[in-house]
Amino acid sequence: MELDAGMDRVRYLQASASCDAPVLRVSDTRCRTQSRTTLGESLKRRAQIPRKPEEIRIRHRNGRGHSTTGRIVFLLLFLPFAICLFAIASWGKQLNTTTAKVEGTVFIRDSAGNQSFVAGASVKLSGPATFETESDENGKYFIAAVPLGTYTVEAVSPGLKAVQAVQVEAKEFRVPLELKPVELTSSVVVTPDQVEAKSPAPSETISDKTLRDAPNVNERFESSLPLIPGVVRGPDGHVNLKGTRNTQSGALVNSANVTDPVTGGPAINLPIDVVASVQVISNPYDPQYGKFTGAVSTVSTKTSDYEKFHFSFQNFVPRLRDRDGTIAGIGAATPRMTFTGPIVKDRIAVTQSFEYRFVRTPVNSLPPLARDTKLESFDSYTQFDLILTPKQTASVSFALYPQKLDFLGLNTFTPQPSTPDFHQRGYQIHVQHHFAIGQAGLLNSQFSYKRFNADVTAQSDDPYRLLLETTEGGFFNRQARRTSRTSWQENYQFAPRHFAGSHQFTVGLSYEHSDYEGRQTFLPVEIDGASNEPVERVSFTSPTSFRISQNETAWFAGDQWAINPRLTLSFGLRFDNDTITSSTHAAPRAGFLLSLTGDGKTLLKGGVGRFYDRVPLMAPTFSDLPDRTVTVLNQNGMALSSVSYQNKIIGELRSPRSTSWNLELDRQILAGLLLRIAYEQRNTTNDFVVSPVSAGTTGALELSNGGSDSYHEFQVTARYQLAHHVLNASYVRSRAFGDLNDLNQFFGNLAQPIIQPDARGRLPFDAPNRFLFWGTFAGPLKLTLVPVYDLHTGFPYSVENELREYVGPRNVDRFPRFSSFDLQVTRPITLHFGEKRIHARAGGGVFNLFNHFDPRDVQNNLTSARFGGFFNSSWREYRGKFVLEF
Repeated sequence: MELDAGMDRVRYLQASASCDAPVLRVSDTRCRTQSRTTLGESLKRRAQIPRKPEEIRIRHRNGRGHSTTGRIVFLLLFLPFAICLFAIASWGKQLNTTTAKVEGTVFIRDSAGNQSFVAGASVKLSGPATFETESDENGKYFIAAVPLGTYTVEAVSPGLKAVQAVQVEAKEFRVPLELKPVELTSSVVVTPDQVEAKSPAPSETISDKTLRDAPNVNERFESSLPLIPGVVRGPDGHVNLKGTRNTQSGALVNSANVTDPVTGGPAINLPIDVVASVQVISNPYDPQYGKFTGAVSTVSTKTSDYEKFHFSFQNFVPRLRDRDGTIAGIGAATPRMTFTGPIVKDRIAVTQSFEYRFVRTPVNSLPPLARDTKLESFDSYTQFDLILTPKQTASVSFALYPQKLDFLGLNTFTPQPSTPDFHQRGYQIHVQHHFAIGQAGLLNSQFSYKRFNADVTAQSDDPYRLLLETTEGGFFNRQARRTSRTSWQENYQFAPRHFAGSHQFTVGLSYEHSDYEGRQTFLPVEIDGASNEPVERVSFTSPTSFRISQNETAWFAGDQWAINPRLTLSFGLRFDNDTITSSTHAAPRAGFLLSLTGDGKTLLKGGVGRFYDRVPLMAPTFSDLPDRTVTVLNQNGMALSSVSYQNKIIGELRSPRSTSWNLELDRQILAGLLLRIAYEQRNTTNDFVVSPVSAGTTGALELSNGGSDSYHEFQVTARYQLAHHVLNASYVRSRAFGDLNDLNQFFGNLAQPIIQPDARGRLPFDAPNRFLFWGTFAGPLKLTLVPVYDLHTGFPYSVENELREYVGPRNVDRFPRFSSFDLQVTRPITLHFGEKRIHARAGGGVFNLFNHFDPRDVQNNLTSARFGGFFNSSWREYRGKFVLEF
């Protein structure tokens, strides 16, 4: 994890060029901050899977989703904008069209003067343009297509650093970089342009080294996000960013939206080897960010290698399935292969990564051979990076991610026969073009197309029965969803303007069109009481089919105003329009950065902003879902009362809205000790909630925008670097509170049959106190040790009676305190095959080293003899790691 605003580089406000400057990225990694648009952002391309033939009867919703008007409005608005940008691009003088190749080595010297090359050091070239790369296993780095001019070259490795100013004049320019301890690095004066590189929004970044070296039980990039303070994995297994549901947060890959148009949750799988960094931005004040009310996670992928080919192959040995001391087949097989290299040297390069995943995950409280969910997936990512001219770069990417998850929602009280299977078929195509205009202007164009189909099926058609201690029968819900999204975005970043300081203006326009075709089936549900006799029955009307579409447009403009070397103000204004709500929303933002001391070691930043979320396509189709009838039964199974509920949307649908603000103080106490104290608050209104109301024998299941929630977070974080060792420690005091009956909980991928009246309380992922410690330590024998210790308050839960009615206030009881210590140890090795050498990395990891009891299930029914019992802890687990690199 890297502390924002330059803290991760040991000194605040050091001389480094902004990622907001024109960036021609031809390196191994993409810009880690992902602030605004950079020429290194790659474009995604996803391959189409043949659709399974299936007939879906469609009833088109009149008056909603028709795209003709939206497209005409968009074209009328976009045409002048595009003409202006084209004119600007045409008038821009192509200065410094001669470019150079900058290369060199990164090394350290011992006391005798001998050199040792450093692999994996971050190298940044800052000047008329900005480039980033990493040194290879021989300490070499290489950057192509560098415009001539004056640059600052910076190399960073844990505890070590090198900074050098150079004048790039020749077509081939060598810059050797000798790393020295950070304590010996001289101070650098802050300039206005460097202040512009900082963002007032609270953010944290996880680098590719952390993704490689830190313990990661799923080997997914999203599984590393809980390394960030304020990010937790909730009781449902989803990652919650800064006190929001995963459907309220944004998810971007190389600036492309990768959420499911129906639910709003993240919907993409990427091989972790192609990920350069993952950043979480809470309250992003840059107006290019929108369509969410929480935080946003943004993934940047690695740029292909333009000079030579690299291959890696790992996880080629499957893991056995150990169930209570007995080997029962294969537990997991997750082979992964990645290669990158030039197609045309210094012009066109490619990256390709394949990953097959077969993983069984146990619920330890179930019988040994009937306790596993089973995941099978194939993930492919292809990326082409192109240097078209010294001023233009492009990238085209294609991601494919079919997946089959058997026994979704398996837990102590829901065995395999009563769980559904979730099958997804998805791909995304993404194209980006970057054009540096003059010496400082930057035009970024991007197009993406996403297809995401999902099916929820049952194990059988047996009657679905909810008992006190278990569940019987086949799952009650079946879904067939066919969705697509087309996106187009144009951003232009002007050259800095100097009046009353320095201004960095940005304008942009985006358009998205989404389609959803669906079919939903609900089968009867029976609730059994303490005597195992039915006490309530829920029946549904016939299956329904529906179709809807949505057009969304957005316009935004922003300015970063560096008034002087110590004060920068950020202003942004964004307008969002969509055809579901038929409304336009203005979302203003403002932030500031203030260096409190002349040495640049104390930084105060903060801001306030308004954000609007998109309407998930499951909301406008709510009234098309099958209606239900709830019947209460007596001891003889006869009906005592019956209420028929009709699905209704109350009022006009509105976009959820949040208002957020934050204040943060960062201080470099010692050369290697950094401290952060921060507070942030978010209030969300117009959230979608579902609640039943009844009068006599009739009622309505109402969907409304009446929900609201809030999040408060106080954070203290410290980061200490000593030589090659880095330790991160944080404490977060937070409160996530709001309405509990969110729409996705009952009608998402894992539908729930019983819906009680809405209430307010602690949100299911609320963890008021959390301590997080993790670090990277260089051990003897070239060992890299990464321990992670996570300690937080247990999650809340509610108490029910035998009718599944809530008893007392919601979410006041809690699971036991969560405590887990994970550790991964690896080291590089070299394998000799005759005269050939193959580099490898070997080691292993252990999860929940101290075998702490961390239950994930609770018996919350008062009628049960096991009421208050906790089950399904994740016990200690060992993993080996072996990666071949050549």
